[in-house]
Amino acid sequence: MKEKINIKGGEFIVKETESSNVFTPEDFSEEHKMMINSVIEFNEREVIAKKSRFEAKDFKLTEEVMEKAGEMGFLGVNVPEKYGGMGMGFVATMLVCEYMSSGSGSVSTAFGAHTGIGTMPILFYGTEDQKKKYLPKLSSGEWFGSYCLTEPNAGSDANSGKTTAELTADKKHYKINGQKMWISNAGFAKLFIVFARIENDKNITAFIVEKEENNGIVLGEEEKKLGIRASSTRQVFFNDTTIPVENMLGKRGEGFKIAVNSLNVGRIKLGAACIDSERRAITAAIQYANDRKQFSTSISEFGAIKYKIAEMATNAYVNEAACYRAAKDIEDHIKNLISENYSEQDAELKALEEFAIECSIIKVATSEDMQICADEGIQIFGGMGFSEETPMEAAWRDARIARIYEGTNEINRMVSIGMLLKKAMKKNIDISNPTKAVFKEIIGLPSFSFKSKDYSTLFTEEKIMLKNLKKVFLMINGFAVKKFGKDLDKHQQTIMALSDILIEIYMAESGILRSEKNAKRFGQENYKIQIDISKLYLYNAVDIIYKTCKQIIISISRGSKQKMLLRGLRKFTKYKNYPDIIGIRNNIAEKVKNENRYCF
Repeated sequence: MKEKINIKGGEFIVKETESSNVFTPEDFSEEHKMMINSVIEFNEREVIAKKSRFEAKDFKLTEEVMEKAGEMGFLGVNVPEKYGGMGMGFVATMLVCEYMSSGSGSVSTAFGAHTGIGTMPILFYGTEDQKKKYLPKLSSGEWFGSYCLTEPNAGSDANSGKTTAELTADKKHYKINGQKMWISNAGFAKLFIVFARIENDKNITAFIVEKEENNGIVLGEEEKKLGIRASSTRQVFFNDTTIPVENMLGKRGEGFKIAVNSLNVGRIKLGAACIDSERRAITAAIQYANDRKQFSTSISEFGAIKYKIAEMATNAYVNEAACYRAAKDIEDHIKNLISENYSEQDAELKALEEFAIECSIIKVATSEDMQICADEGIQIFGGMGFSEETPMEAAWRDARIARIYEGTNEINRMVSIGMLLKKAMKKNIDISNPTKAVFKEIIGLPSFSFKSKDYSTLFTEEKIMLKNLKKVFLMINGFAVKKFGKDLDKHQQTIMALSDILIEIYMAESGILRSEKNAKRFGQENYKIQIDISKLYLYNAVDIIYKTCKQIIISISRGSKQKMLLRGLRKFTKYKNYPDIIGIRNNIAEKVKNENRYCF
C-alpha cells in the first residue's frame, strides 16, 4: 500500500489526489462502528421515540437528553482523557455528531453548540487551570456551554459588537455589560463564552462567564422559531456581570480570532450533522413512494419521482464522502503536528485552520443539499408532506437554520475564496504557475498531436473533466484577480461564483475518489450504482459551473478577452463521451426503490 501523500488545505484545486490517499466511510474502524451503533441506539431510544415532544417545544426534554448524552460520554468524545473526555480522534467526533443530530434538529443544535463552540474555545485557548476547572464538567454534562457572540447590530460582522468589559478599580475583576441574541442553550447553560470589547480595543476579547444568581445575567423569553422548536434560544443580557480577571479566555484582543477559529470546527461538524438526516429523509420518502399508489401504480415507478430520489441519494452519498475525506485529512494533520511537538490542542486548532476552506465548503454544500432533500421529500409525500403528522414537515423546518448559523452560507462562500487567495499570497499554495499554464493553453495554437486515452478504464473521462474544471476555476479566478486586484472583495457576485466552482469541484472529486477506491478493493461490479452516483454528481457540477462561469465572464470581460474566456469555458466543460444521465438516474432510483431505504 502506498504511503499517504498529505496535501495542504485548499490545495486540491491545483493538485490531483489519488483515491488510495482518501479516507472513506468504508474505512471506518471497528471502534468507529461500535461508536456508531452506540449513538444510533441512543438516538432511537431517547430522541426519535420522543419526536412529538420536541416538536411541542419541550425544552426540558432537550436538557434531559443532553444530560444522558453526557452520562454516555458523547459530550466529551474529542476532549482529552485528562480533562474528563474520551480523547478520541477527529473522525470519531464527526461520527458522534452525525448520528446524534438526525433524530431532532433541537437536539442537533443543543449538541452542536455545546460540544463545538461551547467547549472548544476553552480546549483550544484556555489556560491549564481553565481546562481543568471547566472541561470535566462540560464533558460529563454536569454543566452545559453556550456561545455569546451575536448582537442586534453584530451578526456576520462579529467584531463590531458593543458589549463591553471594564476592569474594576482593584483590577481583580471585569464588569461585562451588553446584549447578546440568538444564543443557543441559553435557557439551561451554566457557562457562557462571552465576547466583549475592553476600552477602545480594535478587536473584541473572549471571557468565560459562569451563570450565577444575582450577578446581572438576565435571559429573554424563548424565541418563537420556524424550526428547532425545543432548542433553547434566548437573548442574554449582562448588567454589571462581574467575573475574575483570570476568566479572560486567551489574550486581550484575541476574541475575534477565537470566534473565527472556533467556527471552523462548527462548520465541518454541521456538515456531519446533515448526513444521517439526509439518509432518514430519503428512506422515509422512498418508503412512502413505494406504498403510495396512484393510477394503480406505486408512485416510485414514476420517472418524476425517480428523478428526485436519484438526486437526493446522490447528494447524500457525496456529502458523506466529502465530510469524512476532510475529517481524516484534519485528523492526520493533527497527528503530524503532534509528532512535531505541538500540544494536542494546538495541533487540532492549527489543523482546523489549515483546512478552513474545506470546512466552509462542506458547511455550504451539505446544508443546502439537506434543505433540498427535505423539500423534495415533502413533494414526494404530496399533500401529506405538508402535514405535521408526517416527518418531512419538521425536517424541512429544522433544515432551514443550517444555512444561517456557523456563519451564513454567503459568508462561508466568501471565506473560502478569501482564505484560498490569502494562502496563495503567502505562497502556501502555488496558484500562480498553474494559472499561467491555463492561460497559455487557452491562447496557444491548437495541438494536433493526439495521445490515445483508454476510456474503458474506470473514471478516465471523469478525471479529465475534473482537471478541466480546476482549469476553469484558475482561469476565472486569475482573470478576476488581475482585473479587480485588492478590490475583488467588493465584487461579491464574482466571489460567490468562484466559491460555487470551488465547492462543486471538491464535492464531485470526493464522490469520485470514494467510488474509485472502493470499486478497486471490493470489485467494480459491486459498486456499479455508486459509480453511477459519482458520474451523476459530476455531470450536475459541470452544468452548474458552466452556467455560473458564463454569467461572470459576460459581466467582467469584454471583446477579445471575453471571447477567449468563453472559448476556454466551452473547451474545459465539454465531455468526450457524454454519460446517459437519465439512465443513470433510473439505475440509482431503482436500487433505492428495491432496497426500500437509502442503501449506500
